[in-house]
Amino acid sequence: MPVKEEPLELFGTIKQIFPSTTFAVELENGRTILGHIAGRLRRHHIKLLPGDRVDLEVSPYDLTKGRIVYRYRAGESRRESG
Repeated sequence: MPVKEEPLELFGTIKQIFPSTTFAVELENGRTILGHIAGRLRRHHIKLLPGDRVDLEVSPYDLTKGRIVYRYRAGESRRESG
């Protein structure tokens, strides 16, 4: 069986909201990618607004799309990856 590539963990800020829970997310390096909400955020009815800071998982094969897996609360510092 082939080895599955691990997703890249990136940090960004939501810039724009599109229909069907898709967002334009600006990364720390200035690039903007499309992100959609992970199932856990949808299940717990987490609302995302422009300006929210989020963590994304991005496939190493397609660096233009990602999955939003965490939204930071106001004043919350970044999580330790590990």
